[in-house]
Amino acid sequence: MRLLSLLLISLLLPTAEAARVKDVASVYGIRDNGVMGYGLVTGLNRTGDSQRNEAMIRSLAARLKGLGIALSSDEIRARNVAVVMVTGRLAANARPGHRVDVEVSSAGDARSLTGGVLQLTTLFAPNGEAFATAQGPLVVGGYSAQAGGETSQKNHPTTARVPNGGTVERENPNRLSLNDLDVIDWLVHQPDFTTATRMATAINETLGGKYARPEDDSTVRMAVPDPFKGRVVELLATIEPVELAIDSPARVVVNERTGTVVMGADVKVSAVAVAHGAMTIDVTRQSETSQPAPLTRGTTVVTQETQIEVKEEEGRLTMVEGTTIGDLVGALNEMGVKPRDLIEILLTMRAAGALHATVETL
Repeated sequence: MRLLSLLLISLLLPTAEAARVKDVASVYGIRDNGVMGYGLVTGLNRTGDSQRNEAMIRSLAARLKGLGIALSSDEIRARNVAVVMVTGRLAANARPGHRVDVEVSSAGDARSLTGGVLQLTTLFAPNGEAFATAQGPLVVGGYSAQAGGETSQKNHPTTARVPNGGTVERENPNRLSLNDLDVIDWLVHQPDFTTATRMATAINETLGGKYARPEDDSTVRMAVPDPFKGRVVELLATIEPVELAIDSPARVVVNERTGTVVMGADVKVSAVAVAHGAMTIDVTRQSETSQPAPLTRGTTVVTQETQIEVKEEEGRLTMVEGTTIGDLVGALNEMGVKPRDLIEILLTMRAAGALHATVETL
């Protein structure tokens, strides 16, 4: 009930239809680049990998050998070390010395990375070339504790972050020289013909000429005006805050696992009758003990008595005549529909052709 009420309120509030170019599109060729490495986390309070994890043992032995300490795998006994995968994203124009955040996740059977420190790890691009290094103390958004056979855990203690833990060591060889460009392609994040056309129109109005045109639903091509030749960065700074009215297909997204339903304001509903009822089946078991009479050779017998109770609530047939999603939610809210029931009703309405929107399930 509360979810439906909040959803109805949010849909009835005024919404801002305009968005900036920088929020709906990005320049082709300017994107982040993923890097990844394999490293070690030390300093754990006996929550690291077990002795059965040979990958940790060999990695630690190899790391110690590089520091001039020769130990065999059989000589290493540690629960304070864990092997981890380290990932990060480098900006397209990142230069040596830039700092970035990195993500750390356990690659073995460690119980928790809380309190650990990531040792110096080299981060590689997909082509196998090294572009960055990472190290530093971990920030874990959870915990795991064990005592007396009981375990308490919050979130995922085997993943962590190292804020500003990565350092760019090599410049991107494919770094885009913006000021040398004569043509710029804008990539629309949510491809849509209407949005692409409106974006080209907004850019042309800002520049005072026909410099932009939509190539398809996901690309707007813009020629660099003569006054901005060699000053493309200034041109992009001029275009980014330009506002346009975005448009997208009507869509309903439902998550059956959590009972979450998100619907856009453009969803249209035809007149439809909805019947909502529910059946509840309660199964209870009670144990009864039968004791033998005194001074007899009988034995104690434990029996199970099962009771089944079926309750069927009275269903109601309601006519939903509104044409907006707000009317639909209001009518279903009056019927006392719960979020999980709402999901089934929406899917059934879509099958009946009364809900004019794409329904996506997560």
